Amino acid sequence: MQNDEYYMTIALKEAQKAYDKGEIPVGSVIVKNNKIIAKAHNLKENKNCVIKHAEIIALEKASQKLKNWRLLDCEIYITMYPCPMCASAINQSRVSKIIYGTIPEYAEKNVVEKILNNKNYGLPVSIVGGVLEKDCGKLLKDFFLKKR
Repeated sequence: MQNDEYYMTIALKEAQKAYDKGEIPVGSVIVKNNKIIAKAHNLKENKNCVIKHAEIIALEKASQKLKNWRLLDCEIYITMYPCPMCASAINQSRVSKIIYGTIPEYAEKNVVEKILNNKNYGLPVSIVGGVLEKDCGKLLKDFFLKKR
């Protein structure tokens, strides 16, 4: 059985792929029964599509793999705290747990937590944060320093 740091390291590798493509470096990994079933990174700029966040792409891949949009008993590892759009998709997909790395200052934490706990969308989602926080945060800071 792997631990949270192991899966977050893989999410960081996905985030590095985004960084290398000029995307905001966010990576995501979905795990079920201690097996990776999907991984993805941001492709919003490259695909010219506002919804191509790492989490959304990973949810799509996991749904295809399981042949079900309900991702029961799955956990999602994300290098950065999710935005409201991704939080809603995560909740509706029935993912049971979010494990994230870093949280930006501008994060809509209260909004996201309301979405994740809204039983009208799906099941409440538990949240664990700060896994490899320094590494996840450094990649984001490096990206934005390079852009400025």
